[in-house]
Amino acid sequence: MNLKNMLKKSNNAIGVFDSGLGGLTVLKNFLQVLPSYSYIYLGDIARLPYGSKSADRIYQYTCQSLDFLFKKNCKLVIVACNSASAQALRKVQQEYLPNNWPDRKVLGVVRPLAEEAALNKYKRVGVLGTKATISSQTYKKEIKKLNKKISVYENSAPLLVPLIEEGWAKKSVCNKILKSYLRPLKQKKVNYLILACTHYPFLLKKIKHLMGSQCQVSDPGKIVANSLKDYLNRHPELKIKQVKNPELKFYLSDQPELFKNLGEKFLGQEMKNLKQIDLEK
Repeated sequence: MNLKNMLKKSNNAIGVFDSGLGGLTVLKNFLQVLPSYSYIYLGDIARLPYGSKSADRIYQYTCQSLDFLFKKNCKLVIVACNSASAQALRKVQQEYLPNNWPDRKVLGVVRPLAEEAALNKYKRVGVLGTKATISSQTYKKEIKKLNKKISVYENSAPLLVPLIEEGWAKKSVCNKILKSYLRPLKQKKVNYLILACTHYPFLLKKIKHLMGSQCQVSDPGKIVANSLKDYLNRHPELKIKQVKNPELKFYLSDQPELFKNLGEKFLGQEMKNLKQIDLEK
């Protein structure tokens, strides 16, 4: 393939950015719902978890990651990280893009998940997320914009991301911690639960079991994938086209061994195009 064709192909790639493994729960659904597009996945595993960082730091890390993906010719990037979507996305769209990449687009995950909860008329909605996401109250604000009558209850779960990243999702200690985080939401008798962190679907079956049949718990990756499909249909001007032989590339900001092992099991395929990079250069 000559250079011209390579650049043409890379221009079609959709960027997916997360602090670590979590974004794979979104990417997996992209590959199922939109399999004919090329994707570039960036996991900033050197600096996770984002959920315990300040808003300024999250914004800085997000901009560095977006710079990397835009330089790889991604015209559209999905910020799969809820902490970054909650704490940095608005500033990214209002300041960073106009000043640096005015022809590029960045989407987050908060809006489609909030819409799913609000438009289906659930009366008592729970939100489980990182400290950064919950402290921003972004989900509560977005849901209330759409339906003021919905009661929204939030709880942070700061230990879940490190446990999942270390491959401890199936250990009993993870189950005990998860129960303690879900208990306040169960006590509020929520009938819909938003998993406001892309890592949490690794625990989806456990969460559904613990919340019981009276509470609907959806896979956020499916919701975001369907939202992206709709967005691409409504914005042909981006010229992000389907290709016969889509590419899938992975970039990580630290040593990829554990990520690769867990990621391949989750995606059910080999991560062939995986490279380690330095986002601070």
